[in-house]
Amino acid sequence: MLKKKVLFISSTGGHLSELLQLEPLFKKYDYHIITEKDKVNEKLKEKYGNKLYFLPYGTRAKLFTYIFKYLYLCLKTMYLYFKLRPKVIVTTGTHTAGPMCYLGKILGSKIIYIETFANTHKKTATGRLIYPIADLFIVQWEEMLELYPKAVYGGSIY
Repeated sequence: MLKKKVLFISSTGGHLSELLQLEPLFKKYDYHIITEKDKVNEKLKEKYGNKLYFLPYGTRAKLFTYIFKYLYLCLKTMYLYFKLRPKVIVTTGTHTAGPMCYLGKILGSKIIYIETFANTHKKTATGRLIYPIADLFIVQWEEMLELYPKAVYGGSIY
């Protein structure tokens, strides 16, 4: 039996830490992981091998270079989407995941967004962008249901 193709994507740091808490799900699916490339994440290649892909790391603090990196990120996102062709995209955010979620939605993938544990009373920028297109939007704090009424309370993934 073929396993469903599921893509797990997030930026580096805390968002990736949250995403990797879902590792018990990986073996149930034909999974792939996409995150930003930085020195800390390079060691993940040893563990996940050809199941792990990197997008360029960029920060809006350096706006001029960020614009070019983000354009490259969008192009690489298209390449990876057509290479992997996921049926489901699971993300904990942030900007790295936005283009993949929108492309996936346009091309028929289901989108599952998990709002970060770090926010208890305000929407994140990526959460605001993905909420309208998410097939399943999960919050980790019950208070967040007031901000995202169509969300599902999933509790903490830590």
